[in-house]
Amino acid sequence: MHEIVTLQFGQQANYVGTHYWNTQEAYFTYEGQEESPIDHDISFVPGFGADGSDTYTPRTLIYDLKGAFGTLRRENALYEQHVNDPAQLNLWNRDAVTLRNPPIQPSPYQQALEAGHALPALTTETVRFWSDYNHVYYHPKSIVQLNEFELNSSLMPFENYATGEELFRSLDREHDLLDRDLRPFLEACDQLQAVQIFTTTDDAWGGFTARYLERIADELGKGTRWVFALENSPATTRSRRFEQMTQAAESVYSIVPSASMYVPLKNSPNLLGGMQYDARSRWHTSALQAAVLETSTLSGRLRSGAMGHASLDEVETSISSNGQRPVVETSCAFRDPLLLSGAKAVNGDHDTRMANGHINGHAEDEEAKSTVDFMPDMPSMHSRHHSVPRLGTTASAQVARGPWYSSLEIQEADMNARDRYLQGTRTFIHQTEALFQLLSSYPSIFRYPDSPDKLAVKTSLSSSTRVNTYLSNLAEVARASRGMDDHEAVYHGLASMAEEYVEDRGGLSSGDSDDD
Repeated sequence: MHEIVTLQFGQQANYVGTHYWNTQEAYFTYEGQEESPIDHDISFVPGFGADGSDTYTPRTLIYDLKGAFGTLRRENALYEQHVNDPAQLNLWNRDAVTLRNPPIQPSPYQQALEAGHALPALTTETVRFWSDYNHVYYHPKSIVQLNEFELNSSLMPFENYATGEELFRSLDREHDLLDRDLRPFLEACDQLQAVQIFTTTDDAWGGFTARYLERIADELGKGTRWVFALENSPATTRSRRFEQMTQAAESVYSIVPSASMYVPLKNSPNLLGGMQYDARSRWHTSALQAAVLETSTLSGRLRSGAMGHASLDEVETSISSNGQRPVVETSCAFRDPLLLSGAKAVNGDHDTRMANGHINGHAEDEEAKSTVDFMPDMPSMHSRHHSVPRLGTTASAQVARGPWYSSLEIQEADMNARDRYLQGTRTFIHQTEALFQLLSSYPSIFRYPDSPDKLAVKTSLSSSTRVNTYLSNLAEVARASRGMDDHEAVYHGLASMAEEYVEDRGGLSSGDSDDD
């Protein structure tokens, strides 16, 4: 087995994580059904419940603030423990006054799910917490509530990088978080494939994540560690937006040295025709981010020998230039699988022109129309005379679900990617027939005519000059910040990272030509 352990830090990450784990559970097959191409043991760990029955729970740790878990409890139907009410244990041998917060009532969706009834449609009004649409039972050790801060507190907001950094250090001094929380999950692995982290990086969770990853690196040494850096909703004021960018700059600077892959994901991408969502709803924004990261990592969860299987280390190695370019840009294409199959049939599966993006002249246009860019927008703070690098990409790893490519195209792309003298983008394709399922817990974002319950999705993780622009703009934010103690060190560190993504530092291929 090559297990993947997941860490989830904060509200947006746990909204994403709930979509992610609902999708993993949906891959389960039962007697009489065709075996899933997904190896469930990679993401789930077998165990025993309180009554001795077999359990199968996610290999994940879920960190969030007080008040963020909604109706989710550490003990559940699998691990129910009959403990006396603490209020009834009179430890003081005198009269005691019990103060209780009013209980949070389960959402109608959760009530129907528990009772096995028909599920009502979810809306932005009925989803109050990420637990309102959760399908999965977690092990009690997966749930870690940080009581030092409360969700949405105006008195003690959890917003600044330094706040998260200090919280981790104080908790780690008191409890040794890796030993208490992470070690049981690592010890349950036969052969760890990777640790994947879902976290926001433009608030205090960036500082918490940076110190957590630093401890992991100290304890475990080198390894495959993918950080999906999620944006929060953009602030409504310029000053608050600049503060968010400042936290993001410090997070990138501190996290990247301990990560093997850093994948920034925009919160509110520009959508395409046939797509509609509420940018104010975490349930909606996290759904798109979840589709991207769930697909990007799918090759590492496929059964060994299955079509499209590749470990996360293999995917990472193909695009990171021996670890010199760990920050990647991400895009994602969504299509109705029936329409995609029809287009392939019309244009011919075995036309070798398709490998170069020429399907009767329409392939590139059609793909551009179905592709969403998830690279965060960072307003430029450079002078007008600052030179912007030409757009170019050195390598791209694609995970395709559905008939995006013929076997001939995949074979030709693989041959080209391994050509030492290739002048252009090296594209590595990992294609599987496992489509992305649109579950009842997933918002109605895709408005295709046939209302499919599954989508053909294709993600691209790319090393490109756009990463240079992203890191350079963050470096300028750090230099302009006066609230950051080490802003000069952060500026120089980010600027140094950005230099790895210019054409003369690694043969980045350009989309433009110098020839007239």
